[in-house]
Amino acid sequence: MGGADPIERRQRGVEERFLQGLNEKKLNERKLNELIRGDDLIVAPVALNPIMARLAEEAGFKAIYLSGGSLGWLKCVTEANLTLPELAEVAVDMRAVCKLPIVLDAGGGWGDPVHVHRTVALTEAAGFAAIEIEDQLLPRRVEHHVGIDHLVPTGLMLKKIEAAREARTDPDLVIIARTNARRAGGLDEAMRRAEAFHKAGADMLFCYTRSADELRIMGERLPPPLMMFAPPDGFGTFALKELDLARLGYRLAASSGTAFAAMVKAVRQSYECLAQGRMDPFLGPGGADKEMKAAQDTCGLDRLLEIERRTMKDA
Repeated sequence: MGGADPIERRQRGVEERFLQGLNEKKLNERKLNELIRGDDLIVAPVALNPIMARLAEEAGFKAIYLSGGSLGWLKCVTEANLTLPELAEVAVDMRAVCKLPIVLDAGGGWGDPVHVHRTVALTEAAGFAAIEIEDQLLPRRVEHHVGIDHLVPTGLMLKKIEAAREARTDPDLVIIARTNARRAGGLDEAMRRAEAFHKAGADMLFCYTRSADELRIMGERLPPPLMMFAPPDGFGTFALKELDLARLGYRLAASSGTAFAAMVKAVRQSYECLAQGRMDPFLGPGGADKEMKAAQDTCGLDRLLEIERRTMKDA
């Protein structure tokens, strides 16, 4: 070992640091169903590809959210046109490089109770930690994105929840039942549906609202654990802080589109500056090279170089 050349010692150091980091990550990784049994609100930012998943992990998040809405915008087709295999493929790509639990926004579950069986099977096969199923009419309507919801009867949604429980083979998979009835029928109707979803066996309830007052009322009336959407502008200016929401029984806050919106703004500005021959003020002088290096670090370039040099030096 003392006779190793400087390159070999440097490569060995890279590998040791990688393994140390890997061990630390494993200590910090916990299953989502364990996390939501705790006392904290778990914030799950949207992640739509592997590098977003890695960036979320670097930022210290404990879970990520595969939003159907944001993925629909990414593909320029809206959530209404997405298929389950598309989301499963994204999850496999992310799980190959990041072990954070992924919450699947499954929309209406892609069918009636009989179809939910395959939905859950593919959800488990892709390695999702949780599946969020809504009481939306299928096929999905684009009008959902302008505040007009078309809901299925409560009875049908109860059968879909029961079908999801029956289809589940992974006891760690969290079944989240969501209602958008607040917009279609009012707050009381939304809570009536949520209470019925709980009795049908849903592991977590999600009544869609952006109102702090309504989140408080729901937290006081509905059994935990509860899910919500994180405020688009973050918790800093929101009326209820993370600790307040945790005390109300909220255990999961999915940030469904903020990071995607930031990405769109940054890319739009970059393209406009390039087309107009201007420097992008967001990156600044030398910023592109700096951020590209940071992206390479996030992707693990040093580790890949170490493997290549160690295994291919005699090739």
